[in-house]
Amino acid sequence: MADKGPLLVVTEQREGALVVSPKGEVGYHEAPTLRTALREAFDKKPKRLVANLAGVSYMATPGLATLVEALQISKRTQTPLVLCNLTDRVRAVFEIAKLHTIFKIADSVDAATAP
Repeated sequence: MADKGPLLVVTEQREGALVVSPKGEVGYHEAPTLRTALREAFDKKPKRLVANLAGVSYMATPGLATLVEALQISKRTQTPLVLCNLTDRVRAVFEIAKLHTIFKIADSVDAATAP
C-alpha cells in the first residue's frame, strides 16, 4: 500500500463495451468511488461492462464487495460484466476469496471486449 491517494476512475466506450478503469488502491475509503462509477456505468445501459483493474495495486474487502454488487446488477440487468488485467496481488485476493470462480476474468481489455 504505497501510493495512498484518492481513487481515480476513467470510463471510456470501446468496441461496444463500456470500460471502467480505476487507478489506485481500493480500500474502505475508496470503494464508494468505485461503486458510484460502476453504478453510473450500468445506468448508461452498455452492451457489456468491463472493469479494467490494471491500475489497481491493492484491493481490500470493500472493493471485493463492490465488485460482487456490480455482478448482482449485471445479472439483474443482463449486462455482461468482465474483469480484466488483474495484477498478481489483486488476483491472489480473488483466488483466496474464491471469487475467480464466479466472475468472468479476461487477460486484457481486448479479450474482455470481444463478443
